[in-house]
Amino acid sequence: MNALVFLLVVVAVCAIGGLVLWLQHRQPSTLESGLDEFRREMDALAPPRDDPRPKVGRPKRPDRPGPVPPAGDR
Repeated sequence: MNALVFLLVVVAVCAIGGLVLWLQHRQPSTLESGLDEFRREMDALAPPRDDPRPKVGRPKRPDRPGPVPPAGDR
C-alpha cells in the first residue's frame, strides 16, 4: 500500500510540474502576437539603419583580360 501511495505522489508531482512548464513555454496565439513575431523577423532581415548604402555590390572585373597561354604549354 505504501508503494502505491508513493507512486501516486510521484505521478501527481510530475503532472503538476509538467503543467507548469507547459503553461510557461506555450506559444501565444493572439493576432497581435503573430504581428509582433512577423515584425521581429522583418527587423532581423532589414539592413542596419546607420548605413545608407547596401553592402551588396557587383564583383570587380579586370579591365582587360590577361594573356591566354597556348594549349601546348602545359
